[in-house]
Amino acid sequence: MKTEADGEDCGASESASNLDPASDLEPTSDGQLFSSDFSEIETEDSDDDWKETNKSGLDALNTGDGPFGCTVCGKRFSLAEHLNRHMMSHSENKPFSCPVCGKGFHQKRNVQVHMKNHTGDLPFSCSVCGKRFGYKGILERHMTSHTGEKPFDCTVCGKGFGLKGHLQRHMKLHTGEKPFGCSVCGKRFTQRGTVVTHMRSHTMEKPFSCSVCGKRFSQSGTLGTHMRNHTGEKPFGCSVCNKSFSQRGALITHMRSHTGERPFSCSVCGKSFVQKCNLKTHLRIHTGEKPYSCNVCGKRFTRLSNIRGHKCCTEAAAAEAAGGGEQSCWLR
Repeated sequence: MKTEADGEDCGASESASNLDPASDLEPTSDGQLFSSDFSEIETEDSDDDWKETNKSGLDALNTGDGPFGCTVCGKRFSLAEHLNRHMMSHSENKPFSCPVCGKGFHQKRNVQVHMKNHTGDLPFSCSVCGKRFGYKGILERHMTSHTGEKPFDCTVCGKGFGLKGHLQRHMKLHTGEKPFGCSVCGKRFTQRGTVVTHMRSHTMEKPFSCSVCGKRFSQSGTLGTHMRNHTGEKPFGCSVCNKSFSQRGALITHMRSHTGERPFSCSVCGKSFVQKCNLKTHLRIHTGEKPYSCNVCGKRFTRLSNIRGHKCCTEAAAAEAAGGGEQSCWLR
């Protein structure tokens, strides 16, 4: 007996967006935000890297009770010039661009950080997995993926985070703050970097290509995860049974098989699930949504697995086996 969704909407493993029970980056996160190693997650410009490598950066300048407050996110600063610099993070204007790939940045020093990806100047290496980085601060950030250290706790729900920036991003889930909007469809997001990625769902831009098979991706992190299919790299190991995974999200999902944790619960009936995608499928029972339809008889289904076992589909499969040609019997 199946107690959860068959997983047809989940993919091979849990995506990065699903690692946070309340997170919902939407179209792109549901489809392609698979960079489960957060050191590879694409941001709007490398601001996170800059904060990690320069401890006297804007985080340090943010006193929390200064006289100058940001009208967008509410952060406060002790000096007006620090506020002005911070306001650039909300602006769409990116006056500094990479001479190699053309990516835009708010600050010149962020271009310098980014350029190390092109020059290969990566002097700092991880003693666990061997991955190399251009700055010591980025290596230190990466190391938390191995140590599991989470020194930053949410004051609302108690969830721990390895980086202060991740805690700040998480807090927006409690406040409901979504200051960044898509200029095409109006959808709003908690992070500007998510808007940049989301826009590619409108433009169909896929700027990152695999050097082995040529497949293209909308995010660099998704490409990095894809490359492990070619290299066979599985850097994320289970501390209980020693099973290894290519994505950190897959490891986190796997760990729930040991802990019994089911963090995603239905707000209607209270049933709990291991993965967010299973909860989404379950919710269709309550909403009546049936996104899959048979293109032969028009009957609609809540799950793709159900339509595959539908009479029209089984007959179509038999016809195909008999030489009737290929034709999918379901539509979405």
